Amino acid sequence: MNLSLRWSWSLGILILLSILACESTDNIVIVPGEIEEEPTNPIPPDPPLPDSITYLALGDSYTIGQGVSPDMRWPNQLSAALESEDIHVKDLDIIAQTGWTTTNLLNGIDMVNPGPYDMVSLLIGVNNQYQSKPFELYETEVEILLNKAVQLAGSIDKVFVVSIPDYGVTPYGLGNEEQIAQELDEYNAYMKSRCDALGIPFINITEISRELGNSEGALANDNLHPSGEQYAAWVVEILPVAAGLWQ
Repeated sequence: MNLSLRWSWSLGILILLSILACESTDNIVIVPGEIEEEPTNPIPPDPPLPDSITYLALGDSYTIGQGVSPDMRWPNQLSAALESEDIHVKDLDIIAQTGWTTTNLLNGIDMVNPGPYDMVSLLIGVNNQYQSKPFELYETEVEILLNKAVQLAGSIDKVFVVSIPDYGVTPYGLGNEEQIAQELDEYNAYMKSRCDALGIPFINITEISRELGNSEGALANDNLHPSGEQYAAWVVEILPVAAGLWQ
């Protein structure tokens, strides 16, 4: 075979291989793989509910439950109600006394030196109003009490505040109910404004006390403080908030 023929033959083979290579590539089907990528912002799972918690209730006669048995105090009723939400309160402590102002409560906390707790509530102010203490004193000491509550709970997310009920609707307020209501509204409005600013839940039970007033079963035997039945109505409002702290 001469050189010219050999070159033609080699060139033909190269062209044929090129054609086959192109056809082979055209027949390849690439199937993209199903690659699971990690989400850029994964949603964390809901935290498990605690097996049990410790709870501290701070306040005055309304928290200590003047005139009712211990099991009918609203913090005790709340602790029992939390069981229905799979939250067991293993320890409930109350720092409160009848007649306590914000100053008395601060002194009581310092005397007991409690903590830490998993949840803390605060209800205070009626005796500041009743004893005609300067409103500026309430403003100052509420700030301190809220800070103490947060410190005792270890987190602002585990604190809630309950409003002051209106004792003007009881026999003790007759003849002066409008002034009492107006002044207590000022106390509650200030506390709510501070809670809103801090992101602390503020639960309004004042309207419950006004709706029930002096009706049958609404008051304890002293005709001044709420009955266990009225406290139960408070707990209906408080329970979703308290349980929600653990959701």
